[in-house]
Amino acid sequence: MLKRKIVAISIASQKGVKKENVQEALLKEEHGLVGDAHAGPWHRQVSLLALESIEKMHRKLPQLKPGDFAENITTLGLDLTSLPLGSKLKIGEVLLEVTQIGKKCHQKCNIFYAVGFCVMPKEGIFAKVLNGGTIKVGDCIEVLS
Repeated sequence: MLKRKIVAISIASQKGVKKENVQEALLKEEHGLVGDAHAGPWHRQVSLLALESIEKMHRKLPQLKPGDFAENITTLGLDLTSLPLGSKLKIGEVLLEVTQIGKKCHQKCNIFYAVGFCVMPKEGIFAKVLNGGTIKVGDCIEVLS
């Protein structure tokens, strides 16, 4: 069985700029990733996208990598879109609650214009932070029932 884990963590201090990959990050309760422009007191504090979703795009754009879809956490071995709303994800001491699956894109991104579609609107999920702490690339992700 494939281990469910974090393969990348991506942060940007401003909206609309490319996120940078980091080895670890601090998640703050009811806020999100410290230093990320999308963090704040709302239901989409943290975004997640599966590496498997990114790999679907590789035939058209082989240079795509984690963070290019503006996701905060890139996962491996976890079918994110099958998680029901309210699902809890535990990463070490951090506890996330899934609040939204997919999103409406208000403006098309560069990936959409290059390929004709984008996986983030259908396969990305969003969560709020119930319990904060530090996460690192390689950390295991546990789905709580």
